[in-house]
Order: sequence, then structure tokens, then C-alpha cells
Amino acid sequence: MPTQPCRGLLLDFGSVITRSFFETRSALEASLGIPLGSLTWTGPFGNPPDLLWQRMLANELSERDYWDCRAREVGELIGEHWTIQEFCRRYNLLPLAGVLRPETRLLVADAKRAGRRVGILTNELELFHGREWLDTIDLLKEMDALVDATHTKILKPDPRAYAAAAAALRLSAHHIVFIDDQLKNARGAAAAGMHSLHLDITDPTGALHAARVLLDL
Repeated sequence: MPTQPCRGLLLDFGSVITRSFFETRSALEASLGIPLGSLTWTGPFGNPPDLLWQRMLANELSERDYWDCRAREVGELIGEHWTIQEFCRRYNLLPLAGVLRPETRLLVADAKRAGRRVGILTNELELFHGREWLDTIDLLKEMDALVDATHTKILKPDPRAYAAAAAALRLSAHHIVFIDDQLKNARGAAAAGMHSLHLDITDPTGALHAARVLLDL
């Protein structure tokens, strides 16, 4: 625990600010007009076990490889050839109220009210989702910094990504609470000197509560 409250909150975007693709599967099925239960990948929820996800966790393939595969599978269900960008474009059509994680929105609001600086450090957000959709998300306009590997070309967990985010927030790393759903990225932030929290999407409240404690909210 820090001797004084942390002064900055740094968030991953996908699965932290938004609900994960796993949590919005049924909404995507409804949007595509396919039967509920057609999308059988479960990721960390593991019911049924998601063997491809397990391979990703074992570093046998990247997170991008995982979603490239799932995007192709979803596209095939409706007779189309999808890339991850097309997958994200269809996800973008879901109502924002069901996509944004309400607990994170409240955390951001409380952090801002307490005078904490808040930012985002994300891997290729704009590349996959597009600028037009991002411009519809009012929460992004509240951020003091947004560092996106779409533009920096530096992916987490490269130490330079965390250094760039700390500089953008104008804070030292040890004053920042970082939250990410990918364990390797959370470990990268810890190695960079941040107070790092791994958000488990099967139970996100733990990391979000811990952030509140560190930020003295």
C-alpha cells in the first residue's frame, strides 16, 4: 500500500471500460439474428472450456490471433468473411448502455470528482473500433490522457507504453493505479512501478474496489 493516496487512474479500454466480448455475446447474437447460444466461445468463463483461450494464456498464440479466429467463426455463421475489424464494427452497433461497464464509469466519475487524473492506455483501440465510434463515447472526453498503440506503435507490455502513459498523465509511475484484464499487461505495469491491478472479467468488482482504496475514494 502507498503511504499516500495515488493521484492517477490509468485504465485499459476493452473489458475494463467496456464489457468484454464474452459478456456481450448474447447481445451480438441478437443483433446478428442468429440463435442464442450460437457463439460457444467462453474465454475465462470456461463453461464449456475454451481451449483456444487456454492456448492464448499459455502464450501459444496472441490475443489478436485469438480474436482473428473468433471473428472468422462469427462471420461464417452469417455467410460472411470477417476480420477482427469487422467483428468490432458489429460490436460497435450494440447500444452503448449495454457495452460500457457501469462500475468503471462510476469509478472514473468519483476519481475525477476527487481531483485524480484519469487516462487510458490501450493496444490499438482506434485501429480496431474506428474513430467514428470512439467519438460517440462521452466518457472518453473526460480523460486527461489517451495513449493508444494505434498511433504510438508500442504495445503493452512494452515498458515504453507505461512510460508514455505516465508522461501523458504528468505523474510518476508510482503515483498511478493501473487496471488491465490481461495479466501480462498488469504485470508489465507493476514492473514499470505502477500500482497494478488485474481485472478478472468474471468478477470485476475486486479490482475496481482495490483501485478505490488506493485512490482514497
